[in-house]
Amino acid sequence: MPSSYVRTDDVLSERYSSSRALEHEIAHGNTDLIKALTILGCVGPFKTVSPWEYQDPQGKRLINTGGYSAVPFGDGYPPLVKFLQSYLENLHSIGLPQQSASNWRAALEFNLIKLLASQDPTHADSKVFFSNSGAEANEAAIKFAKAARPRAKHILNFRRAYHGKTQMTMSLTPNPSIQKDFGPLAPNIHTHPYGDLDAVKTTIKKLGADNVVAVILEPLQGEAGVILPPEGFLKGLSEVCQATGILLIVDEIQSGLGRTGSWFASTDGGMQPDIITLAKPLGGGMAAVGATIYRKWIFDKVLGGLDCKRHSNTFGGNSLAMAVGLKSLEILIDENLPERSARMGKLALDRLKGIQQKYPEFITDVRGKGMLMAMVFRDITRLGVVQANKDLAELVSEASGLLALRQFYQNGLILNLSLNSTRTLRLTPALTMPDDLFNEMLNRVEATARKNPRASRLLVNTPPKTLLDLVKFAT
Repeated sequence: MPSSYVRTDDVLSERYSSSRALEHEIAHGNTDLIKALTILGCVGPFKTVSPWEYQDPQGKRLINTGGYSAVPFGDGYPPLVKFLQSYLENLHSIGLPQQSASNWRAALEFNLIKLLASQDPTHADSKVFFSNSGAEANEAAIKFAKAARPRAKHILNFRRAYHGKTQMTMSLTPNPSIQKDFGPLAPNIHTHPYGDLDAVKTTIKKLGADNVVAVILEPLQGEAGVILPPEGFLKGLSEVCQATGILLIVDEIQSGLGRTGSWFASTDGGMQPDIITLAKPLGGGMAAVGATIYRKWIFDKVLGGLDCKRHSNTFGGNSLAMAVGLKSLEILIDENLPERSARMGKLALDRLKGIQQKYPEFITDVRGKGMLMAMVFRDITRLGVVQANKDLAELVSEASGLLALRQFYQNGLILNLSLNSTRTLRLTPALTMPDDLFNEMLNRVEATARKNPRASRLLVNTPPKTLLDLVKFAT
């Protein structure tokens, strides 16, 4: 390879510098994302110090509470790394078993169904289709649901939902900033207030149950800012679907496999889904794994007989991804991580509520279940000088979450933005984070609140140049 190319050895040895990486990202990648992160001072690239801590190019050490629920053990968790080394050293499986059985795929299929059936015995004979992401898993869910109810045309979803950014999943994600410019969207989608069972019943009565393919929902909404459903809503919706024959699709991509303190937030809430989608934690932070679990009759109706290849993908079910998924599930089970998530999540939520009560002019609300938590920040447009300018007020309101993100970074924490709730930041720490580091994470949250007792301090504590650069960037 000519010397003008970047070689793998260059990256491994770190001869390929951070500055050069940023130069190439800006030139050939998502330029504006990198520019925005650069303005905020949290662009990286990062090195791992431990599975739960990063170091930025300036040497700043950070606790990673981000990862969007896709890093269940942290980065480079030793049991997973050790397994991967063994897998690669003893590589006898074909990489892409598209037209053959696969030991790794079969084992993961079996374990996922066994796990689901332990929570809902009606799924004992269910089947799995593997893909590479949550969006793909949801696309497959809708595709199979339509084929299972071919006379029906309508799908019911919920406000502030997030199901992905491919064409169908984007149509089911009612966020104008995500949907704009990508029309026409999929037709016959009916959106309801999250948690409003009466509104769903009214739509079903209006359309006729036989004309509704499915209801799709998250058992708690992640990108909306960790919105928990009202008591009884999940069970009630499940009962409506069972009574009418409408398929129930549950998106457990962010909530499932221990993140919210149980194996499946849906079954924990009394649901009996017909289709469940999984992804993020299944890849262990090291591989792309999506999974769609169907009741047997749905799967067989779509992929039966000579039609058994009419839904497929090139890389879904590849041996490396299946091996990582199998080991990830094994770690989740062996270390009883759903129980730890429930226990540590309760401790964290109690502490966060105390911080919120102490600094209500900075944090207006905290929410969470298990180790999926969110903090909502007061709108800094309450400042009169900002309110006087409507355009500026809207810009600053959207920037509130970004400025808070920057402040937490300055205090050694990486948090998640929320796509459907701009003033909400999420904490999704690794389920294996040691107790002392977990407590330090909460200490740093409180230290940030102490430094910013009122939302207006976000402006004061942000350098003028950073504010000016953000305004220029946004406009």
